[in-house]
Amino acid sequence: MGTITRSFANNITSGGTFDATDLTGTIPASNIADASVGNITDVPALVIVSTVASDPPSPDTGQIWYNTTDKVLRAYIQGANAWTTGGNLNTGRSDLGGAGGTDTTTGLAFAGKNPGSGRITNTESYDGSAWTEVNDLNTAIGLHGSAGTQTSALSFGGRLSPGPGAYVTQTESWDGTSWTTSPGNLNTARGYLAGVGADNTSVLAFGGYTGSPSALTESWNGSAWTEVNDLNSGRYSIGGAGNQTAALSFGGNNPSPGRNTETESWNGTSWTEVNDLNTGRTYLAGCGTQTVALSFGGLVDPTQTNATESWNGTSWTEVNDLNLARDRFVGSGTTSSALGFGGGPSLINQAATEEFGPAIVTTDLGVS
Repeated sequence: MGTITRSFANNITSGGTFDATDLTGTIPASNIADASVGNITDVPALVIVSTVASDPPSPDTGQIWYNTTDKVLRAYIQGANAWTTGGNLNTGRSDLGGAGGTDTTTGLAFAGKNPGSGRITNTESYDGSAWTEVNDLNTAIGLHGSAGTQTSALSFGGRLSPGPGAYVTQTESWDGTSWTTSPGNLNTARGYLAGVGADNTSVLAFGGYTGSPSALTESWNGSAWTEVNDLNSGRYSIGGAGNQTAALSFGGNNPSPGRNTETESWNGTSWTEVNDLNTGRTYLAGCGTQTVALSFGGLVDPTQTNATESWNGTSWTEVNDLNLARDRFVGSGTTSSALGFGGGPSLINQAATEEFGPAIVTTDLGVS
């Protein structure tokens, strides 16, 4: 039955009965006859308070108590994913680029447009609570594509001037410390494009605006861009998720249908139309993978939206909204741990960061 670390003699009560409540040890799985518990590896701790007159002010996760005033059994448990406020960017901006990791502790914000400064080069790194300024891009830019992680990111395309002006093909690579201008540029200059990728050597750029909505798709190998098969529908200011060989594009703008609900899936060779977003929008943010993605914010005429939708590989489902309706911003992370930062609709909101993840809530257990 395993090793018992307490002497039996210490557990004989004055009445002659055996008290086993504080014996410790390990019972081998082979000694458990009931197969239904044969694969148990861990049971979360539950801290039980039998009776209290009012709810604990700062309960622990997993804590259960009986409220004698309300006559109900309650617990402090993990609820549905929701958005909460994170640390603000040091420099507010819209039309920015962004990258990150798989949770809310790693983010990178770069370039964009600040109403007081025009196009900027500022780069900031997020640690889960605050943004820190790091080395700037070489060229001030906005409306550019972006992809990668906090330590290995790529910026491509966009527009240099804050007003009407030519779109560019230039590409810059981030190695975790500084930006390097790459000799390999996009084949087609454009702005308002989307990008996805695992790092600064493996990126897919798609959609955008060249003077009209673009369906162009280009693949980056760390030194050069190669044109590959186009989107089925030309769109700009679209959302994206996934990586170079398995991507998802959604939403965006095409003057003919307007704010778009269209979603397309990339298999490494071609795009296939799949089920649409529930809410058509442009200038939206996205993150995740081809099969498990998140779409949030954007512009739904005539105002910004805080709508958030979750993709399960087949269809989109509406989930908890952003706290702040905004557009022209970026996101990173996964469907269970995401970041949204920068964007509109006004100066005061362009530095705002939100974190998406499990909410710990007090809930009634239905026993009274």
